[in-house]
This record gives sequence, C-alpha cells and structure tokens, in this order.
Amino acid sequence: MDRDLLAHLPVFLAVARQGSFAGAAAELGLSPSAVSHAIRMVESRLGATLFARTTRSVALTEAGNHLLGIIGPGFSQIEDGLDQFRANTGNVTGVLRLNVPRTALALAITPVIVELSQRFPQLTVEIAIDDASVDIIARGFDAGVRLGEMIAQDMIATRLTAPFKMILVAAPDYLARKGEPRSIPDLANHNCIGFRQITAGSLYDWELSDGGTMVSVAVKGSSIVTDATYAKELALAGVGITYLMEPLARAEIESGKLKQLLPDTAIEEPGLFLYYPKRAATAPKLRAFIDVAKYCLKFRSGDQTSSASRSTR
Repeated sequence: MDRDLLAHLPVFLAVARQGSFAGAAAELGLSPSAVSHAIRMVESRLGATLFARTTRSVALTEAGNHLLGIIGPGFSQIEDGLDQFRANTGNVTGVLRLNVPRTALALAITPVIVELSQRFPQLTVEIAIDDASVDIIARGFDAGVRLGEMIAQDMIATRLTAPFKMILVAAPDYLARKGEPRSIPDLANHNCIGFRQITAGSLYDWELSDGGTMVSVAVKGSSIVTDATYAKELALAGVGITYLMEPLARAEIESGKLKQLLPDTAIEEPGLFLYYPKRAATAPKLRAFIDVAKYCLKFRSGDQTSSASRSTR
C-alpha cells in the first residue's frame, strides 16, 4: 500500500465533492496550495489527470470519475464504521452529508435540522442544495431527498412528507388583468412560468388531470426558471401562472396572495423521501436523522389533523 497516496485520497474526494479546490480547502481546513499539491501528488502516483482545470471551474475527467466510483464507497464505509464506533460510546457524531432540492428545505428538512441540533449537538449536517439528479454514492453523500417516483430501485426510501398535490396558482392582480382560465386549453392564452429540468435540460411539461386522465401540457410564457421557489415569487409578483407543490403555496393561498386555478386538474404526488444505499442504513448519524424525520412527520400530520378538525367545527 502506498501510504502517501492513501493519505492524499481524502483530498481528492473533497475536491470532487465540492467541485473546487477552494471549497475542498475550506472543508478540510487546509490552504488551497496544499490541496493543489495533494492533487498533483495523486495524479503523479496514478499517472492520470483527475481534474480538468480552468480559471473558473474544476471538473472530474473520465479517469477522475472512474477513481471516484472505485474509492468513494470504500471511504464512505470507513467513515460509517468510525461513526458506529463513536456511537457505541453513546455519542452520535460526525458529518451527515445530504443532497437536497431547494423545494424540500422548508417542507421537510428545516424541522428535522432544528430537532437534530437539540438532540444530537455533536452531529453536523451538511446540506448541498441541488435540484439536479446526482449519483449520491459517487458524489460522497450519505443520502438524498427526491420525489418518490424519482428514486432508483436499489435505494432504501424513508418518507419525509405526506403525499401532496401539484397545483396551478396565480396572483389576484394577474387574474384581474388577464382573466381566469376555465379549462386546460385556456392555458395557451396565458403567461405561464416555465420550469427547465437541470439534469435533462428540457422544459418540463405540466402534468394535469383531464377528467381523470393525466395529460402533459407544454406551456409558454415570458419566464423560465430552474427553481420552483422562485417561480412562486414570480407568481406573487403578478408575472403569470405557475405549477407548484401545494404545500409550497398553502400559506399564500390561505392569505389570498395566490389563488388556486382549475383545482380539478391537480394530480397527486407520492411526497418527498429520504433515500440512501442499503449499506448506509445502519450508520448512527443516518439513523438519528431518520428517527427525527419520522418524529417530525408524525408531529406535522397530527398538527394538520388538529387544524382540519378545528376548521370543521
């Protein structure tokens, strides 16, 4: 075993995870020059260029991706084993790395982080906000968050939210100017805020229920975004109609800042899930997150039930 090479491989993993030498330096508590030196040493020992560097970006080469796939899971297992050892002493410690889309933060993640910080103050949760579909194992994440239908079959999934509907909303001032659509074909006459899928690069067709049959509707308008929370901001500003997870717009609908349109067209999604590889399921830091997430989901479900009960009195 080349001990010098082994000692520098965590630096390679950090650069791959952060996508930059400066980010890796900050994560590891090293200087950028030390990180650069370590990467040059690894590349020299392996005889391959691992990163394509420009003045603005750092990206894995084909060889770098290959190395990441080989050593990433092994280092994750070592880290999980050390966390398990620490947990046997009564402490949940370490760094839990999550890949999370922005829309999931307020809906599912923030309540868990608040509770975790109180129960396990020695546990650090590092969240990478990312709406693209990524290989969480290769990228060094312990778990990710996605809609249930987007999770690979070989992953274990734990529910973070109840199922919810995808709905159409717009601000009252937009509807006062443009009128309210009365049917799905009417959307062609409206300014619809489009959503571009980061991974595929294509525009997302709105999935709507037409008399019980799901249809995909291509929309057009003056704005295209990659962030659903910003689509909501544009809708609130009166730009046009947008397509959102109902929980994201619930408060604004209740306050009258947004109005739900064509409610019969709303389809139901299975909800947001935490997903992770089977080997990670017993890691103490991940088990702590899962247990707290289940508690928070049960608490929110009970609160919603109580609210619904109060509203029917």
